[in-house]
Amino acid sequence: MEKPREEPQILEYLATLTGSPGYVHAVAHICHRDNVIHIKDKLKPSDMDRLFSSKRLIRTELTTLIGLMVKKPLNLSQQPTNVIESYVKRTDALMQELHNSMSYSGMREPIFYGTESAYAFQYRDLVSEKYGADDAWMLKIKGFTSGQARTIAKTMCALMNEKGMRLLADTRTANAPPATWLPAFEFSLDEVAFHSGVEKDIVETFFRAFLFAGDNSGFKEVDDFNEVAARPLLPTDRGTVLLFSDYAIYEALYESPFFWMWDDRSYRPTAAKHRGAFTEQFAARRLAWVFGREHVHTNVNLHRGKGIVGEADVLAIYGDRLIILQAKAKKLTIAARKGNDNQLKADFAAAIQDSYDQGWTCANELLAGGCRLVDDNKKEIELPRSIKEVFLFSLVSEHYPALAFQVNQSLKFQTTDVIRPPFVMDVFLLDTLTEMLTTPLRLLGYVKFRVAVSDKLMSGHELTALGYHLKQNLRLDGQHDLVVLEDSVARDLDVAMMVRRDNQPGDDTPVGILTKMRGTRYESLIKEIESRADPATLELGFHLLSLDEDSCRNVHRVLEIVTRKAQIDGKLHDITLALSTPPCGISFHCNPTPSLEAIAVLETHCAARKYQQRATQWFGVSVSPAGQVQFGVTLNFPWETSDEMERFTADMKPVSKVRDVLPQYLREVSRIKLGRNDPCHCGSGLKYKKCCLR
Repeated sequence: MEKPREEPQILEYLATLTGSPGYVHAVAHICHRDNVIHIKDKLKPSDMDRLFSSKRLIRTELTTLIGLMVKKPLNLSQQPTNVIESYVKRTDALMQELHNSMSYSGMREPIFYGTESAYAFQYRDLVSEKYGADDAWMLKIKGFTSGQARTIAKTMCALMNEKGMRLLADTRTANAPPATWLPAFEFSLDEVAFHSGVEKDIVETFFRAFLFAGDNSGFKEVDDFNEVAARPLLPTDRGTVLLFSDYAIYEALYESPFFWMWDDRSYRPTAAKHRGAFTEQFAARRLAWVFGREHVHTNVNLHRGKGIVGEADVLAIYGDRLIILQAKAKKLTIAARKGNDNQLKADFAAAIQDSYDQGWTCANELLAGGCRLVDDNKKEIELPRSIKEVFLFSLVSEHYPALAFQVNQSLKFQTTDVIRPPFVMDVFLLDTLTEMLTTPLRLLGYVKFRVAVSDKLMSGHELTALGYHLKQNLRLDGQHDLVVLEDSVARDLDVAMMVRRDNQPGDDTPVGILTKMRGTRYESLIKEIESRADPATLELGFHLLSLDEDSCRNVHRVLEIVTRKAQIDGKLHDITLALSTPPCGISFHCNPTPSLEAIAVLETHCAARKYQQRATQWFGVSVSPAGQVQFGVTLNFPWETSDEMERFTADMKPVSKVRDVLPQYLREVSRIKLGRNDPCHCGSGLKYKKCCLR
């Protein structure tokens, strides 16, 4: 049996192959094969399947091939189809060998082969926000602003798509593949200036800024600095440039300007200040999108006596829940990417551990009481009288490869009954979270579930966990010690984000927890709870979000029953849902006329049901006949035997299972005269005449 080749030998073979005459056409072929999505009518999750194929070369692999290819002068000579096919076949085999050789290399393998944490359009859209404050420097030194650069890059990517579509149409007409896909990736200065509407001399300065101009001689291992990652435009001998992916130019546009500024020693302090401000301001803006601006505070100093004992970069307050977010503008160094253990630990400490430690300090100071909180506008902030939970967010502004994996391996953290495990993320995940989970209850509910399973959930990146949650809820039962999610789980989320941010035709919300209960009493109850941010009902809201689909529909049905009955006779009606695992339940009351007495009745009822079911937790909620929340009760304490409660509940009927009593209630409701066009009481979402009336 032939001995497997080592990484240096494989790279030597790859360097020889990529230096072959006309190899650039093989690169164009691979980029078309592995990066193009074919859409019919609208974008569907199944269209994304090819992007999750194990046979596809990912971005870091393609960048490696291009980085090796440009170590020699670019050779554009057209080669016969069979030669290009041979190049591609040998490339695939060698890249598989390379992957196999890195499988046992500790952190290098997950760093190099880790799934992208950012969408290309996020890099594109955040450029102006990240560098807007530096535009004066950019214009003076580089000759263009961040907005102009974004426009030029966006134009090149649009042209790439148009050219690729024309080649594909020609292929279908001729019923044969084109001689080369290279024209889809080739651009002239004049056409980019014309289509972008940006002056030609500005486009020319953009080209110079991102044009590969060296020999990449320092690129000897896959985790060495590869200049084509920072300068992805390749010059040809015919006055054009080559760009092989939209991701490459958008990522370079997001990453490279900071290094240009860093080289200007006089501007370095300003650049660093703007970089940190961007991270904090972005986080505050996205959290304010969910919680409302009045609930989100920036640069909050914690004063105790005459001293400052802590600073929260961003503090969000919702009911009796707090988010303390600490932002860092750090990324992995080259040495860390190469697997240097000491440098990995140092980079991780600077980017993640320090921010977590700062958040932990702030949380403990807040819980100790006696702190005076003052934000960057010198405004004092009032905390809730009691704090139920504190969530610590550590946020980085740059792509941090294998972030989830490194957090699981290296982050040292503590928890208490109030301070939950930390949630580490980059700005791209925060952007996606707040795009899909746009209400406080939805976002905090996900965070609760995610940090609760941090020790039993493994995924390539956090978008996979979010994608799973949007499909069927992330609350994992106690039957699994470890859950591993494949990257393809996120494909529905990928589609939704592309529809929302890239103007692709398709569904902007994955089918699942955000769609299946639309228009039901369950969804209305959720909205009512989060509009109030009342601690007494907030815990109920989190519990409702943790239910499976059948239980959610049962909530809709019982609410429909009690509200219908109250509408007919104007009397108090109640119904209880009990769950056996874990023992808990919800008692629903419908009160035509809420009063202090009604509150006492609900509290007594919940206490009795909780005792009878030997439950640790019980919820009660009173709604009006229109379904509006009036008040709520949350009982959360260990069950203990009580002679008094034994007597009080002696004659109480046992709680029946929903599946046993619901038909009876539905028959009662069906005798209530519903209008033909009224929503059906069964919770189907259909009109009565098209559902149970039949």
